[in-house]
Amino acid sequence: MSGILGHHYIGGARSAAGSITLQSRDASTGEALPYSFMQATVEEVDAAAQAAAAAYPVFRNLPAVRRADFLDAIAAQLDALDDRFVALVTRETALPGARIQGERARTSGQMRLFAQVLRRGDFYGARIDRALPDRQPLPRVDLRQYRIGVGPVAVFGASNFPLAFSTAGGDTAAALAAGCPVVFKAHSGHMATADIVADAIIRAAEQTGMPKGVFNMIYGAGVGEALVKHPAIQAVGFTGSLKGGRALCDMAAARPQPIPVFAEMSSINPVVVLPEALRLRGESIAGALVASVVQGCGQFCTNPGLVIGIRSPQFSAFSARLATLMVEQPAQTMLNAGTLASYEKGVQALLCHSGVTHLAGHEQHGNQARPQLFKADVSLLLRGDPLLQEEVFGPTTLLVEVADEAELQQALNSLHGQLTATLIGEAQDLQAHGQLLGLLEQKVGRVLFNGYPTGVEVCDAMVHGGPYPATSDARGTSVGSLAIERFLRPVCYQNCPDALLPDALKNANPLGIARLVDGNSHRDPI
Repeated sequence: MSGILGHHYIGGARSAAGSITLQSRDASTGEALPYSFMQATVEEVDAAAQAAAAAYPVFRNLPAVRRADFLDAIAAQLDALDDRFVALVTRETALPGARIQGERARTSGQMRLFAQVLRRGDFYGARIDRALPDRQPLPRVDLRQYRIGVGPVAVFGASNFPLAFSTAGGDTAAALAAGCPVVFKAHSGHMATADIVADAIIRAAEQTGMPKGVFNMIYGAGVGEALVKHPAIQAVGFTGSLKGGRALCDMAAARPQPIPVFAEMSSINPVVVLPEALRLRGESIAGALVASVVQGCGQFCTNPGLVIGIRSPQFSAFSARLATLMVEQPAQTMLNAGTLASYEKGVQALLCHSGVTHLAGHEQHGNQARPQLFKADVSLLLRGDPLLQEEVFGPTTLLVEVADEAELQQALNSLHGQLTATLIGEAQDLQAHGQLLGLLEQKVGRVLFNGYPTGVEVCDAMVHGGPYPATSDARGTSVGSLAIERFLRPVCYQNCPDALLPDALKNANPLGIARLVDGNSHRDPI
């Protein structure tokens, strides 16, 4: 892939004003790959944000169908990347080729999903309350509302999804769909991958006549603060650690003009296994659960990191089966040396905790992660021990045994916010423990029944979010079409002449979209 320059993408051009270089590396061997990248200067960060700001008035005012064409063009460019691209991504991330091919399909699928959202028009949220001049005791003015993009958005790439949560990932797709130009901060773990994908986005932008500056990308460590604090940036999308996400939230809140940060950060995704399900199919549940824990070396934000069951001979047998299966799982290479070091630190903290027992797993050594199984006393959870609330990013899970239904509720109530929670149970289990659902609804963004959380469907109904610290804003999602709402804001027009209204609010309804008119939904002109 000789075309990788390692220069920033700013306003439709390439820039390399700095003197510090960064190196792409093979995730499995640590050897330097033949691709170096320039560290962005403060001036380049400013130029990227200014380029996005200059593109915003033009981009947000384009017809939604034009933005949809742009997203479809990005999808086509991604699909056209050949096997050499897949091979490069596997070298930078140690993820297998089949995983990368599947993730590329998900990434282009996300773009096409948002193109559909733009063409059907529901994202406008058009509401019209017509004037009532004869209303007593006071007349009502004509009021019309729809939603526009907030402005330039800073997006930070994730390490664990080099395509679907990265350069052309869900945050970028949602922001562009909303009419918001993007300044993307490339992740240091897959810079060559980011370079190729950024090229694809720029080709699509040129092909569809988008304004220069609609997409910008910078490389470098320590440039995130300057980007988040830049006055042109109006929102931030982030996927990563709790420490990193919280730092961005604090920076954004401390700005002279505070802005929202939509950060996905930390989740242990509890799985509750109920008695009758264990009695009937405990062994198959154990096999499926272990497969979920070790899938992709446990490097999923929805990895099941906590398994809770009620004390019984069946739960004891289930625990023993989990231990047997876990010790059989092979070691895997993690995304990079930093991720492995973090995993080893998390495992060591569990090993050293007096209230935690190590049930299965080989000792960590070398450059691969070894799956682990632990068991913790429920008292740690009930008294809020922080170690049981912290995500160990990798192929590890923790068992907790509760005495009865009351203690199960107490344990779940002690948990912090999560992306997911799972109930494994037969019909009679779910009926007998029906009160758990109301509790879990307050704790998570997605409740699963008889499934496993490592798998996120990109569609209209999906929620990939949850109360803090799973995310910084529980009202949104980073996966699915609802993600566009993070980067939109409402605008209301009072007694505005029809000719000056946006098409979404004009009497004739030239877009043919569904609108709420005087409290009723219809597509007709008014």
